[in-house]
Amino acid sequence: MEYVKLGNTGLDVSRICLGAMSFGDPKNWIHKWVLEEEDSRPIIKRALELGINFFDTANVYSLGESERILGKALKDFAQRDKIVLATKVHQKMFDGPNGQGLSRKAIMSQIDQSLQRLQTDYVDLYIIHRWDYNTPIEETMEALHDVVKSGKARYIGASAMHAYQFQKANSVAEKNGWTQFISMQNHLNLMYREEEREMIPYCLDQGIGLTPYSPMASGRLVKPIEETTLRRETDPAQKEKYDPSAKKDQIIIQRVAEVAEKHQVSRAQVALAWLLQKENLAAPIVGATKIKNVETAVEAVDFQLPVEDVKYLEEPYVPHNVVGFS
Repeated sequence: MEYVKLGNTGLDVSRICLGAMSFGDPKNWIHKWVLEEEDSRPIIKRALELGINFFDTANVYSLGESERILGKALKDFAQRDKIVLATKVHQKMFDGPNGQGLSRKAIMSQIDQSLQRLQTDYVDLYIIHRWDYNTPIEETMEALHDVVKSGKARYIGASAMHAYQFQKANSVAEKNGWTQFISMQNHLNLMYREEEREMIPYCLDQGIGLTPYSPMASGRLVKPIEETTLRRETDPAQKEKYDPSAKKDQIIIQRVAEVAEKHQVSRAQVALAWLLQKENLAAPIVGATKIKNVETAVEAVDFQLPVEDVKYLEEPYVPHNVVGFS
């Protein structure tokens, strides 16, 4: 495993981050394909054995069950100081007033609940899951600063928003002497590259680390077009993101298969290697429902994608509608 600094910090993270959205309760959440605890633990253990030290979850994943499963497994299998643990806040945790968002009340309440489920005194990275249009950004940034100063988080990050919003948030923090974001967890893969227009150039300019989610487009980049899965059939989020552009993306999927065949590697290795060669990209967030998924992701770290293949994979891309911010 290779390790890099996350953005302009001294924090070392593995080049692969294990995403924990696939761990939880399929009976109590929108995603029916997630694994329950018994099947999740071997995957987390194998990730640790392979040198992955970076783990990402969110309070909303299975309404806290993902945090509980991940926290218990990490406590059983690893030393806390050797782990870089991230979780998120914003999405709806309960019906009614104050059930979601980035108000001071929500942030202060949710960080404590996340820490309890994760069985830890702190998270290394506390991420705002989305932009909150109903809360002043000054309120959010000051609350996040106070979370850091209280010792409940070491750093803060953000996910899935417009570049102008991200810049505004960091500008407000800088102006007031508050903690600034060190990472951006944005939607980026060979089938969706709209982040290359504004968000990624801003992050490069400011030394902000990139930890993109959906690196394999919810599995679509790494499976034959005609092959179906439980996730493809039942996951509303991936349908929203990828169904509208499915026809024009077929050529990209085909080229991933061609490059994989050419180098005798898996399609997943090709999709991840394309991301890993990008400047300032620390670690893609890789979900797993099988141990083999983790092993393949780690193998991608050692696969160097030739420049001509990068160009070949990128050449057929056409502009897409912006998705992933809801």
